[in-house]
Amino acid sequence: MKLAIINPNSTQSMTKKCEEVSLKFKNPDTEIWASNPTNSPKSIEGHYDEVKSLMGLLDEIKKAKEWGADAFVVACFDDPGLEAARELVDGPVIGICEAAMHMTSIVSSSFSVVTTLNRSVPIIEELSHKYGMDKFCRKVRAADIPVLSLEEEGSNAKEKIEQEILKAVQEDNCEAIILGCAGMADLTIELSKKCKIPVVDGVLCAIKMAESMVGAKLMTSKINAYAYPIEK
Repeated sequence: MKLAIINPNSTQSMTKKCEEVSLKFKNPDTEIWASNPTNSPKSIEGHYDEVKSLMGLLDEIKKAKEWGADAFVVACFDDPGLEAARELVDGPVIGICEAAMHMTSIVSSSFSVVTTLNRSVPIIEELSHKYGMDKFCRKVRAADIPVLSLEEEGSNAKEKIEQEILKAVQEDNCEAIILGCAGMADLTIELSKKCKIPVVDGVLCAIKMAESMVGAKLMTSKINAYAYPIEK
């Protein structure tokens, strides 16, 4: 199968990180196509950045479709533009927040989310409600780090994330942690061991979900909500 992983922001190092995780854990017969727009914000931190990223994201979806992608992963935890992207293609379009919450709800009865800045907390809380995950989601927490600090050598971002995970374990009575940013995709194994709790990354969840859906021959319905856009 051919799997497209699209980072809606314009930071190539984050796209590369998502690609590396994909190549490490993908099925042997899965081809990976990772990309990002060049005309979108360097990071997506809030509603304004999200809206600014949408046309670039949809352009990358179209390019991936031309490449022959069977499924599409939107590698941003705000899950921007999923519904619009689903109108453009037949294959599954999967958001990393959506994938992480659904998968984690199967292996634990509760989870907390650790994200970057406080301004992302209400966005993720709303997604939890949208996806029917309120009964599982104990709390959405912010480690108080800018997204781009995850790409900087020598920043203390990882330490702050670890501290927030330990607080969640102590205060939230949760059974798992979801990392609420694609830029954290390379931290799960280390943090799971150090914090002694399952730490889940949405990028990896979305990759494995995409492979499963394509293997099961599941396609995006074109009956009503996700019908192809009307040309105007």
